[in-house]
Amino acid sequence: MYQQHFGLDRPPFKITPDTSLFFEGNQRGAALDALLYAIHSGEGIIKVVGEVGSGKTMLCRMLEVRLSDEVDVIYIANPSLSPDNILHVIAHELHLDVNNEMSKVDVMQQIQAHLLKKHASNRQVVLFVEEAQSMPIETLEEIRLLSNLETDQNKLLQMVLFGQPELDEKLSQPHIRQLKERITHSFNLSPFPPDDTLCYLNFRLRAVGYTGPDVFNKKTAGVVKKYSAGLTRRINILADKSMLAAFSEGSHTVTSSHVKSAAQDSEFKKSSSGKKIAMISGAALIIIGVLMAGIYIGKRDVDEIAPLVTTPQIQSPVPAPESSNVVTELKTKKTVTGNINERIEKTHQWLNDAADNHYSIQLFMARTSDADKVEAFLDEAPETLDFAEIYIYETVINGRAWYSVLYSDFATQDNAIEKLGNLPSSLKASDPYLRRVSSLKKDAAR
Repeated sequence: MYQQHFGLDRPPFKITPDTSLFFEGNQRGAALDALLYAIHSGEGIIKVVGEVGSGKTMLCRMLEVRLSDEVDVIYIANPSLSPDNILHVIAHELHLDVNNEMSKVDVMQQIQAHLLKKHASNRQVVLFVEEAQSMPIETLEEIRLLSNLETDQNKLLQMVLFGQPELDEKLSQPHIRQLKERITHSFNLSPFPPDDTLCYLNFRLRAVGYTGPDVFNKKTAGVVKKYSAGLTRRINILADKSMLAAFSEGSHTVTSSHVKSAAQDSEFKKSSSGKKIAMISGAALIIIGVLMAGIYIGKRDVDEIAPLVTTPQIQSPVPAPESSNVVTELKTKKTVTGNINERIEKTHQWLNDAADNHYSIQLFMARTSDADKVEAFLDEAPETLDFAEIYIYETVINGRAWYSVLYSDFATQDNAIEKLGNLPSSLKASDPYLRRVSSLKKDAAR
């Protein structure tokens, strides 16, 4: 509702990365240019480190946008991959015909042969590894071995590691020094100082159509910096709630009190137990004010926070009694899971509408000649999965047709990783991993 109040075309402070709102201040633009140069130079491994919410994912998305058409980008977004399956996942991202029974040596040979073909056709391949700080050291070591793939003059695979400061701590361990020595370029995303915070806030507003006087001034930007620690994700959250508070009062200017109330509502301010009542009161004032202005905050919190939180589904240990509701549910399940072609049609509809920067979980793949295995999975899929969010598409890898079975659409990587960790053991046995929707669209079009 506050978008209309401020004359905005779209939300200015969404926490999901939007490359059209990339801010080049605080050395972000310079870091992007340096990363592009480092990738095109094709030497060594590149490392990008920043705190949670500092803009690493945005930088990753911008690299994809700015890299030339001669560069193929593949992603590793699952930090829990073991050293035994990391090469298989990379091979699949390269659309190679591999399976879990193949040895790591055989998979490595296929990867090398594929990269040599790419190099011969003047194409470069870049591997982005997100949340690298959470990867087991043994998995990082497997990735390092890929840097040995080279011709007499060029590396066959360029790698960029994105991680939190814990990545530097992990790389400082003596037994992984070989990986650290391969890192030729390191970038650190520092928090925003007050001046850049002000420029960032007003830039985002102008970028979505705001034409009036500045909503944030130097003083309020300083308060935002204080409570956000200069981290862009927190800046976005505070700015969004501050504008909501200003709207609830009918104001077109954000004040320091609006920011402080937003900080309390977001629990960004560290406080002792004696101050918790005051914080709760501050949060309640925001909610009451907005409810009086238009009953808006409840809807917004559900719309924007729900995609970021995964609540594990808990099954009752005692079977539910037979009822008409149970019969209806069983009929619905049978309708949803009874036909692969129906699932494929729904998947194409989903892919047409899904955002490229969203994620899905690839549960497993099966040859189209093994359709009965896919049908069996659909008939016996764990009840913790929402059957309406099971997707299937066909793709061709090295002349062979495959079914790719996916689960759900996640707006954020964190949400997808959380769900991945909560999958039942029967599904984890197939080594499921995260896929970018943009990559899935390319697969489905093959």
